[in-house]
Amino acid sequence: MRADTVEPPARSGAPAPATFVPVPTRIAAHGASAADRVAVAGPDVTLTYGELDDRADRLAAALQAAGAGPGSCVAVMLPRSARYVLAAAAVMKAGAAYLPLDPATPPDRVEYILGDSRTAVVLTDASRAGAVPRGPWTVLDLDEPRSLTPAPQTPSDPRTDADSLAYVIYTSGSTGRPKGVEITHGNLASLVDWHNDAFGLTAADRSSQVAGLGFDAAVWEIWPPLAAGAALHVADDATHRSPQLLQDWLVEKQITVAFAPTLLAEQLMAAEWPAGTALRTLLTGAERLNRRPLPGLPFTLVNNYGPTECTVVATSGEVAPEGDHPGPPSIGRPLPGTVALVLDEALRPVREGEPGELVLAGPHVGRGYRGDPKRTSERFVAVRTEDDVPVRAYRTGDRVRRLDDGRLLFLGRLDDQVKVRGYRIEPAEITSWLTQAPGVGAGTVTVVGDESGEGERELVAYVVPSGNEAPAAADVRAFLAAQLPEYMVPAHVVTLDALPTTPNGKLDRAALPRPVVAEAPAASPAGESTDDVKVWLGALIAELLNLPQVGEDDNIFLLGGHSMLAMQVVSRVRQRYGVKMTLRQLFRGPTVSAIAAEVAQQQQEASA
Repeated sequence: MRADTVEPPARSGAPAPATFVPVPTRIAAHGASAADRVAVAGPDVTLTYGELDDRADRLAAALQAAGAGPGSCVAVMLPRSARYVLAAAAVMKAGAAYLPLDPATPPDRVEYILGDSRTAVVLTDASRAGAVPRGPWTVLDLDEPRSLTPAPQTPSDPRTDADSLAYVIYTSGSTGRPKGVEITHGNLASLVDWHNDAFGLTAADRSSQVAGLGFDAAVWEIWPPLAAGAALHVADDATHRSPQLLQDWLVEKQITVAFAPTLLAEQLMAAEWPAGTALRTLLTGAERLNRRPLPGLPFTLVNNYGPTECTVVATSGEVAPEGDHPGPPSIGRPLPGTVALVLDEALRPVREGEPGELVLAGPHVGRGYRGDPKRTSERFVAVRTEDDVPVRAYRTGDRVRRLDDGRLLFLGRLDDQVKVRGYRIEPAEITSWLTQAPGVGAGTVTVVGDESGEGERELVAYVVPSGNEAPAAADVRAFLAAQLPEYMVPAHVVTLDALPTTPNGKLDRAALPRPVVAEAPAASPAGESTDDVKVWLGALIAELLNLPQVGEDDNIFLLGGHSMLAMQVVSRVRQRYGVKMTLRQLFRGPTVSAIAAEVAQQQQEASA
């Protein structure tokens, strides 16, 4: 069923399953019943379910001997690999919570996270053990057999229940310090149950693991397939960053269900896929999805949304191909048991169809922030549902609007709105149109300039061409001018080979280059045209740009012009010549000659 087909409005779906079975227990069951079936195949090693369960038992016992147990954290400082999956499974078997720690994390941040999380044990390998900061934690080197020999063959039963802690993931914090999000086994089991039911996962499936381990999407990739008895394939570092290599790998490994971060997924769904492709479902999330898949793809694209605090996914929905449904893709509907409220600043429901903050309640809402009750109380709040039932909920800080059929449209972060020349702007709205411009394969919009108000702030569009040739900046601006108010048209368009991403696959805004404005060409003569319109226009634009002269064929925007200046030119032309000059016409021809020709044509048509 497509999420983009019209259905009766939905708010929360069916109640969550009442039966709780911890994920480690499910994996152990496959180890007993299908010991020879492949569990995880990585660039390092392939493990069957029997091997995974046996080795996880041994490692869990060693972890317990080292002091790990219920309520404690074990940091797993390993690269993406089958060995990482084994280590995380062993931590949960020991009754502790695993804490993914990317080996590329800066040392100071590692030390802060280990201390803030009160980590008991750090699991790592020989190449990284020396990089672990000194502290009250025990370091277990998986390449050192002696560190594991004192342990018994099997761990003691930790008696895991739904409220037991499963994992802790650190995300960026507004204070500059990362915050640790605590997720329980009940939360994780709810995610697994929904995923395997929604996408029909069975032991015959082959799933992929491509997300960075510090990104909570890795949780989603790893545990549902293993709980279902399917095979999990881990892509190597080169593959998981390249759209072409990843596509080839997905086809070669006959992956049936895969996840790709939004920026990567947008490139995969624009590619041509060979006949016989096994992939039936491509899941995506992490950024706002700005385009729809091409018709005829062998797989269904499913767009997902969810903060780390709500166990990876809170809403989900299939995305109809281009041409099948108007408007930008939605983030779908709430998962079963999840309550999605759209509230105002006072946590009161907004009117139907109006934008507001998305507040989530249900079985996926996590425990809170580790060791930070103040921050937990600020974000995890008590609210009342539409049926006046009090629930514990999480304030996402994201703006959404509920559509007529119950789907949710993501509008951006509450704190992402910017002010440019007095107008309050949502860059995500401009980005959604930017990626629909002819010749644009991917893009984003941001603001450059001084926030103090002393310098001018400007919108900048960054585009990745969809083909071999980059679209002209003027064409991109003209397209946006036809869709958006004049003040939302970016002053600059910068072409990139690819959008920069973080290790988690999200857009790295800090790495976007600042636009370079071309200097006024000193040798471009203004010409001694006798055309009064050209003379007047040249003088006007030179004055506005603070230049000594402007040639009749000089591009206004390459001389430093922007949308606000363009509006001034259009306004003055209208006043002086009584024509209906538009901003779009100026963007199509941003030179003195082109503007003068447009004025002459309109005057001629008016006198005819």
